Amino acid sequence: MSSPAEWYNSLPPISKTYGTVCLLFTTASSLGLYHPAYIALLYAPVFKRFQIWRLFTNFFFLGGFSINFGIRLLMIARYGVQLEQVPFNRRTADFLWMIIFGALVLLALAAIPLLWSPFLGVSLVFMLVYVWSREFPNALINIYGLFTLKGFYLPWVMLGLDVIFGSPLLPNLLGMFAGHLYYFLTVLHPLAGGKNILKTPTWVHKLVRRWRIGAPPSVQEAQPERTTTCPVRLQALANFTQQKEESREKVSSR
Repeated sequence: MSSPAEWYNSLPPISKTYGTVCLLFTTASSLGLYHPAYIALLYAPVFKRFQIWRLFTNFFFLGGFSINFGIRLLMIARYGVQLEQVPFNRRTADFLWMIIFGALVLLALAAIPLLWSPFLGVSLVFMLVYVWSREFPNALINIYGLFTLKGFYLPWVMLGLDVIFGSPLLPNLLGMFAGHLYYFLTVLHPLAGGKNILKTPTWVHKLVRRWRIGAPPSVQEAQPERTTTCPVRLQALANFTQQKEESREKVSSR
């Protein structure tokens, strides 16, 4: 059995770094080293006082020490890590780009007054959960030892549990939207015959190589095209096609 240090060192770089930074931010806040208001997403100080750091730091605060904070951290440790280790194995740049894209989408949504949230870390974590549920739709998940469900339904069950516990739903819904947008543009649309318009930019690959983040991909593994050879994505294509046919039938019946 590995020690906690060995387990921590075995984690993939992006998920490990993000989870660690979130833990450090919450710890520093609990110790009174800073007030969360100084890192919150407030667009007025960003544009009027050039407090650019708010565009980044708001993603690292998951709230104070609580059960909800522990659950969000476990989500990163489980679903974020599994995403990075399996479908994004040796594709650190692609995983990092997914995080960056999700953050940009969330920042754009938060610019709408009705959708604004001071901290988007929970939304980013929920995006990871949503993408995981699409990559592992048939994985069996045990919810608090009460019942078991397929991974595909995990985001919706977590959303329902937040309703029961009285947690705000907006951060989760924003994360689900960002996750679905990413998955649609990189998986569903290309599988349906469209072009992948969300390929990882060259500067992200250069950044990963320069800082030697993660295992370097081989020539064959660098930015692989997502084809229908994968059973998971075959199922995704089948579901997507079925939904389109059902929609056409409803229109024709009218």
